[in-house]
Amino acid sequence: MKLLDELRAALPEGSVITDPDLLAGYRTDECGLTDGGMPAAVLRPRDTEQVSAALRLASTHRVPVVPQGARTGLAGGGNAIDGCLVLSMTAMNAIRSIDPVNRVAVVEPGVVNADVSRAAAEHGLRYPPDPGSFESSTIGGNVATNAGGMCCVKYGVTTEYVLGLEVVLADGEVLRCGRRTAKGVAGYDLTRLFCGSEGTLGVITEITLKLVPVPPPSLTLAAIFPDVTSAGAAVTAITAAGCVPSLLELIDEVGLRAIEAYRPMGLPTDARALLLAACDTGSAAAQDLEKIGALCEASGATELHVASDRAEADMLLAARRMCYPALEKLGLVIVDDMAVPRSELARVIDGAAAIAAEYDVLISMIAHAGDGNVHPNIIVPHGDPAALERGRAAFDAIMALGLSVGGTCTGEHGVGLLKRDWLARELDPVAMRMQRAVKQTFDPLDILNPGKVLPVADA
Repeated sequence: MKLLDELRAALPEGSVITDPDLLAGYRTDECGLTDGGMPAAVLRPRDTEQVSAALRLASTHRVPVVPQGARTGLAGGGNAIDGCLVLSMTAMNAIRSIDPVNRVAVVEPGVVNADVSRAAAEHGLRYPPDPGSFESSTIGGNVATNAGGMCCVKYGVTTEYVLGLEVVLADGEVLRCGRRTAKGVAGYDLTRLFCGSEGTLGVITEITLKLVPVPPPSLTLAAIFPDVTSAGAAVTAITAAGCVPSLLELIDEVGLRAIEAYRPMGLPTDARALLLAACDTGSAAAQDLEKIGALCEASGATELHVASDRAEADMLLAARRMCYPALEKLGLVIVDDMAVPRSELARVIDGAAAIAAEYDVLISMIAHAGDGNVHPNIIVPHGDPAALERGRAAFDAIMALGLSVGGTCTGEHGVGLLKRDWLARELDPVAMRMQRAVKQTFDPLDILNPGKVLPVADA
């Protein structure tokens, strides 16, 4: 294949992988409902120049390119297609600089999320977005999907911390956009355009991130509820009262039992729902948490427990992060992800329970409840095609429910392959036409992650 010979000549030795056994490991991300193809090669560039060379050659030969990070995605956005070039960005993993005066970090896309926070902590700073996969997902992937996390209720999602980008376009040209200043409004905001674009507009090779001071130690509360609906009502009450917790997470009975079986830590497995709340407001934290606790009790909480120390609080947060791997022990997990208005949270939770009964599937409701980002995890037995089809049907029913109450098809996992048709249902025809126009402008040959995010034109 002429392209592969040209790539080997342009890139350092060992950067072009063609061994079929190794290629198979790059076919998919962690989405359970989407298939991946077999790439022609995996490229592992180490700098922007190498990315640019690879894209120039791919554009010349009109061969599709699928950018990948750590492949922790849950929407099929990183899935390979047959004959493509996978551009694995994990070898570009340097933290280039941290500027404590201007509170910015400049990093390469393959840097793991948690490593940024650890490096920033040496300067009394932190990088707030903390997806559940923060110990393994990369910053490039986080930017590509506009990832969220548990602290989003107060601190927001990835795009709010991306100040500038270096991006290689489809033809190999290098674009720099954004700024390093605290403020900047000049021109169209191309930086935000690339956030959440899932590798369909360009390949990110450098990210300038905003850092913030490390907040005071937080206080954490766990509230136990007799049902998930009451926990959802508590979230609504907390928001309506003007409380701004730094974390507000919901775990249902299925999730609690799965976590305790996966790693015993004394969780209340007889609880129908657990709501975790934290406040990092310093001297006001105890009073703020007391107000949240009172609202939980008024909504039906049967028990409140305030973490006695940092170790206990960290244990509770670790339990929340274990939800997905714990649920995987129960079967194939179809992870749903949508965001709904906070006022509709209880209604959606009730609706998901009814859908579980209707389709005879197990659903565990996990949520970044404070910002209405719900994850109804549909669990079906491995190797049971009939159950898998029921799971697919339940997934569609939940998505339809979310859109019907004014929600959006994804809160943080991205669109990828999994939800491109749901995006078309969510957006009006004019918005969809403009989305396609943006794609055409940046990638006229449609070689960058084709088939992702946008459905086919006649859908």
